[in-house]
Amino acid sequence: MAVDKDVKQGIIEKYGFHEKDTGSPEVQIALLTERLKILTEHFKEHKHDNNNKRSLYKLVGRRKKFLKYLREKDFNRYKEIVLKLGLRK
Repeated sequence: MAVDKDVKQGIIEKYGFHEKDTGSPEVQIALLTERLKILTEHFKEHKHDNNNKRSLYKLVGRRKKFLKYLREKDFNRYKEIVLKLGLRK
């Protein structure tokens, strides 16, 4: 359940600082969010897939750590990425 190459490239171009920026927190948060969307769609059909539920929880935790890091480092960038992705209300 990986993100398609074209979708991944589009996310990198949209949220990255330059063309090959894959390490910035914004890009990593956006990629994790896309993977989480794919997994939640998977669970609508396969409710008892416990192995992937565990990986879903791990991805949520990893995204949470990136958000915490970004919030502590640069709050304006944090607010911007949260608004763009619609993560918090």
